[in-house]
Formats: sequence, C-alpha cells, structure tokens
Amino acid sequence: MIVGVPTEIKTHEYRVALTPAGARTLVEDGHRVLVQVGAGLGSGILDEEYRRAGAELVGSASEAFAADLVVKVKEPLAAEYAFLRPGQILFTYLHLAPARDLTLRLLDAQVTGVAYETIELPDGSLPLLQPMSEVAGRMAVQVGAHYLQKENGGRGVLLSGAPGVKPGKVLIVGAGTVGRNAVRVAAGMGADVRVMDVSPARLAWLDDHYGNRIRTLMSNSQNIEDEIVDADLFIGAVLVAGARAPRLVGRELVARMNPGSVIVDVAVDQGGCVETIRPTTHDHPVYSVDGVIHYGVANMPGAVSRTSTFALTNSTLPYVRKIAGQGLAAACRGDEALRRGVNTLAGLVRSKPVAEALGLEFQEYWP
Repeated sequence: MIVGVPTEIKTHEYRVALTPAGARTLVEDGHRVLVQVGAGLGSGILDEEYRRAGAELVGSASEAFAADLVVKVKEPLAAEYAFLRPGQILFTYLHLAPARDLTLRLLDAQVTGVAYETIELPDGSLPLLQPMSEVAGRMAVQVGAHYLQKENGGRGVLLSGAPGVKPGKVLIVGAGTVGRNAVRVAAGMGADVRVMDVSPARLAWLDDHYGNRIRTLMSNSQNIEDEIVDADLFIGAVLVAGARAPRLVGRELVARMNPGSVIVDVAVDQGGCVETIRPTTHDHPVYSVDGVIHYGVANMPGAVSRTSTFALTNSTLPYVRKIAGQGLAAACRGDEALRRGVNTLAGLVRSKPVAEALGLEFQEYWP
C-alpha cells in the first residue's frame, strides 16, 4: 500500500503523523511511504531523516494525498478538500460531531474517514486519544497559570500561593485522562484543587492517590455552580467518545466568575463544555467574555510538537501497519477497536454519536 504523510497546515500545528522510525518500519513491511517536503520540520525532524528511512519525499500536498492511506494529525482544512477522493482512507483526528461541513465533504467525496479519537478498546479506553489527552491535561494547568499573571490579563494569582497567602483554586470537571493529568500538575504546584466527575470509581482512585491534597466532588449542576464562581482556573476535561461535549457551564455562570479568572476548555474540539467557548489558535489563543479569559486552542499539544509527535506516533503506528498490511476491511474484522474508528465510508456516516450530533443518517459498518 502507498502511505502518504502531508504537512499539517492548521495554524501553528507543528506535529507530523509519522516519524522516520515509523516510515522505516512501513518500508520494511513492503509499503511505499510518501512524505511531503518539510512535514517534520516543526517537530525537529529533517527531510533527510525520512529519506534515510526509505521514504520518498514529495513536493506537494496533492502528491501526499494521492496515496491509498493518508495519515495526518489534524482534520483536513478547506484548502485540502480538493485532495479528497473516493476510496481514499484518511486516518487522523477528525472530531466530526461539531464539524458538519467537514463531515459532508467527506461523505460527498466518498472518503473512508477513520478517526483516532473513536478507536475504543473493550474496556472503554481510547488508545489514540490518550497520549494527546495526557499532554493537553498537563498543558492546561501550565497555560492557565500563564494567563492568570496580571500582565497577561489575569487576576495576578500564583497557583501555588506563597507563605501566608492561600493558593489559587483550580476546578477540573472530568477525571478521565485529561483531568487526571491536570490534577497531577495542579496538585504538584500546590494549588487548591477540586475535581469533579460522574464516576465514583474515578473519584475514588483520585482520593486514594492524592488523599487530602485535593477535593473530589460528584459532577452535577449544583456542585459546578457552587465551585466555579470563586475558581481562579476552570479546566473543562469532559469527553463523550465521538459525540459533542455536554454543555455544563452556561453564560450566566461565566458572568459570575471573578474578572481575570481563566477558562481552559480542553473539550473545545468536540464543541466545548462551556457555552462561551469557541475554537482559537496559537496565533490568538485567548479572548475575554465578561472579564473572564477563555483559552480555546483546539490543538494544544501542537505547541509542544516534538514531545507530542513521538507520543502520538508510538500509539498510531500499530494501527497504520494493520490497515496498510491487511486492508481496512480485514483489519477491522480482526480488531473491534479499529472498526469503531470508522466514521465515514461509502458516503455514509458510520459513527452513531456523529450521526446523532449532526442529524445525519447512520449505518453501522460491518466489514
């Protein structure tokens, strides 16, 4: 099979979907690998490293997209729609639930869209979302601390506090991978950490692990209302696999937060859990609503591109090898988790959460 790796064009997206080691593995498996010139530079990977690995360098995105299997990091943007074609397998983060236009483009072009974020193991874990969720969770506290500084528009709060001065309050809603990693960093900084989830088991794990260094609460509208109004940093870390994120914080609650407090909604790529959040870019990462700073960058891990690229490709390469080696249908027959990753195929939506979010017809994929 021919595997194509285009250069990412999303604003300040520096990650790349395949490392030279991954390219070498695919070449050793008997596949051709086409890497667009400059695709790895944002992650500190030179073209020559791909060439030494046996990949072929191509000069344009159209050549990379001409492959049988196109491996990316982020969803195609409007400038890339012309490269979509029938029968093409696109393997990337798609996040289609809030992206009607992209979904319709994939359906119209008869593209087989396989989404990293909906590949789901029997235990409910999301192996290709996990590495980036770990990075995003850790970054969320780092970013929040930055924007809490007065010169960046914040309240002038140091999350760790100081001798004789109470620490900043961090409220994290969602105790999955993002939330647990945010707790790790926030607690390590010495912040006053409150974390909410709908799962008693997740909260029990955090209690056992952190003891009285954090407070755990069930996630419900009353607890969110009680805790968010005096939070210095709110981190939205909720996820319903493949579906639009639930709206947990309305505009009226945002208006009750202290001026200069910060919202980091990691769920923004699935529509966000805060009513006032909208996607932003690393060029212009924040904006203010009612005096509250909103950070809505949908590709947070792209800012730490080298770490993120290697963390992501460690997880994606086994699936790339499986699809390239067996073909998608055979690979899905032998791997239920991969089958769940198929979002579009033959002009139909194959992910039920995506179909429900967008009001489109759903047809399950049975290879």
